[in-house]
Amino acid sequence: MIKIEIPTPDVVITKQRQLGERVESEISSVYGFTDYHKIPRDKGGIILFYNNVDELLFVGKARKLRPRVKKHFEDTVSPIKQNRDDVFTIAVCVVEDAMDREIYETYIINKLHAKFNIDKVFYK
Repeated sequence: MIKIEIPTPDVVITKQRQLGERVESEISSVYGFTDYHKIPRDKGGIILFYNNVDELLFVGKARKLRPRVKKHFEDTVSPIKQNRDDVFTIAVCVVEDAMDREIYETYIINKLHAKFNIDKVFYK
């Protein structure tokens, strides 16, 4: 039997209420993630979106993390498009190998029962 453990997030950012000026990144000023710049730009990995009660909303993988997170907040076909305002915490795990990303994504979706992941679901 293969033993898989959910990786510890390398970066966790939480929605903040902004006071004063706009922040450098548009996603920061619109959605309140002022630490968005901490997400690696050119590394691959797993992205986990949580709501304010730590319920896992969505799990995704990306070759380049920061642009993919931003795309989830701007894209019209993102699975979280109707629930973007519910996202309170974004956790990012850097995983460089594409096959490892695929395995971790599927495992996390099924282990933690991600709310908006409808494909790759083996529990019902």
